[in-house]
Amino acid sequence: MKPIVLCCSFVAALAIGIEAQSNNYPDIREVMIRMRDGVRLQTMVVAPTEPEGLFPFTLDRGPYGLPPRQQVTGSAIGCYRVFQNIRGRFRSEGEFVMLRPPCRPNQPKCVDETTDAWDTVDWLAKNLANNTGRAAITGGSYDGWTAVMAGLDPHPAVKAIIEEASPADMFLGDDFHHNGAFRLSYGFDYTVLVEMSRTANSFFQFDRPDMYDWFLALGTLANVNERYFHDRLPTWNNFTRHPNYDRYWKEQAVAPYLNAVKVPTLNIAGWWDPEDFYGPMTIYGALEQHDTAHRNYLIAGPWNHGSWRGKARHLGMIDFGSDTAQYYARNLSGPWLNHWLRRGGELFMAGANVFETGANRWMRYDSWPPKEGTRVSRLYLASRRRLSFDASKSPAGYDEYVSDPASPVPYLRRPIKPTFQDYTKPVIEPTAWPNWLVQDQRFLAGRPDVLSWTTEPLSTNLHVVGNVAAELFASTTGTDSDWVVKLIDAYPEDNSDTNMRGFELIIASDIFRARFRNSFEHPEPVPSNKPLKYVIDLHSTAHCFRKGHRIVVQVQSSWFPLYDRNPQKWIPNIFEARQTDYSKATQRIYRGGNEPSSIIMQVLQVL
Repeated sequence: MKPIVLCCSFVAALAIGIEAQSNNYPDIREVMIRMRDGVRLQTMVVAPTEPEGLFPFTLDRGPYGLPPRQQVTGSAIGCYRVFQNIRGRFRSEGEFVMLRPPCRPNQPKCVDETTDAWDTVDWLAKNLANNTGRAAITGGSYDGWTAVMAGLDPHPAVKAIIEEASPADMFLGDDFHHNGAFRLSYGFDYTVLVEMSRTANSFFQFDRPDMYDWFLALGTLANVNERYFHDRLPTWNNFTRHPNYDRYWKEQAVAPYLNAVKVPTLNIAGWWDPEDFYGPMTIYGALEQHDTAHRNYLIAGPWNHGSWRGKARHLGMIDFGSDTAQYYARNLSGPWLNHWLRRGGELFMAGANVFETGANRWMRYDSWPPKEGTRVSRLYLASRRRLSFDASKSPAGYDEYVSDPASPVPYLRRPIKPTFQDYTKPVIEPTAWPNWLVQDQRFLAGRPDVLSWTTEPLSTNLHVVGNVAAELFASTTGTDSDWVVKLIDAYPEDNSDTNMRGFELIIASDIFRARFRNSFEHPEPVPSNKPLKYVIDLHSTAHCFRKGHRIVVQVQSSWFPLYDRNPQKWIPNIFEARQTDYSKATQRIYRGGNEPSSIIMQVLQVL
């Protein structure tokens, strides 16, 4: 949920206020807008650059502070642009609550992000000079989540919502957990960012250059409060008190609230977003079930957390052949927003617009994942560390490794930098966090606790367009375990781009905490030495494994310090584990026979 700077190349509106006018920036004003309970929220209004006319407006609400004035001055072309700090952040009054749950029907005096958005839009519609009474709620990351909340009970003036990379469920697949496994470095850094100070974004001062070393030296999770936070950060305290999928997490999850498409909604996702890919895909899927009027749309591209803004021909070392952000703005989001805000003509846009990497092309589908023109294919783990589409070529057996919490598998080439840096100050060595999902996985070569299975070079292109899952049969000598599965595109050694020769690119991946195999609400110990089936959602993708490339599947039991270390011994609450609870475990991955571990992929039918 890192802050994303709003790009107005496609946003055709934002807001106005009438207070604190700056002589240097006469088109920008601030106003404190009063909510229904009397709390006032700090709001920046950027006036349209045109001297005359009628203008719609857009509203972006978030916790990261108002954008620098020099960044937005003169940017409101044909619209008002409005930015607002939510409750308890910077000069906004009230209390900040991380992902404040929506009010329940029996709470008539309750306020939440839905009511605050309604009250703000109402004030803007009544006070902006020459506004058309048509508004859009926009935003990325946390601001995207507030946009989704505004759609639960939208003000009549709201005609469109763009949510970019909004979280949807913080226990199942977004910023703070994936399938119950705690996202350690992110959860630590983010709570400091937004809760250490009310009036500023805060950055923790690490005393070691490598986050792998720092978090390993930290020891158990209990040491975080004892040494650093001292129970002062509410969100961290909630991590420790809610280790399972209880009411605290369920009230934050947005999908159960999305029972209608009340406003045309555009959902934006990046295939390599390290923070919120699960979120927009889940929100789109939840809305799609109720989209009888065809007003729910998806755009998924080759981006990290926000790189659809600016220039995006490359991501890390990967070249997509064209500027995908420019295409997104000119051909997708721009026309879409203008259509709803300006009552344009017919909208020639598919329900799902996705960029297929590898083939480097934009594809149009009625919905996502595609319902026609695809088939399900299984790629089986076989003997001699091979992969095969033929189950008969995988005789029964297993491969094993020892997982040691004292030497966990790093998620990035070391030294690993902090997740967040203060980008208002000079950065000598930029953090690798935004692009870690496109880092070459060969840095793990030779580790005995990472197993890889590989195909022969492909004889033809394979287009994976839709859902991907791992069906893993595995056992552990411990009583709990983590299973990490990665689907990787291995480039040929004679690739025409010399920078990509032998490159191993993650296409789909995730982690699963074994204690939650039967229920996220009620975890259970894992029976030692017993093979169990784990179905791990690797989400969806649109990627062409090209002829001559190899497909690689990797399995490991730690991903540090991206995720906390599993003690590999049953502990009811891992946040309360002691150092002596962490122990080695022998992990077995079974293949063939009655335990045919495989990757399940939705692939494009080639006629």
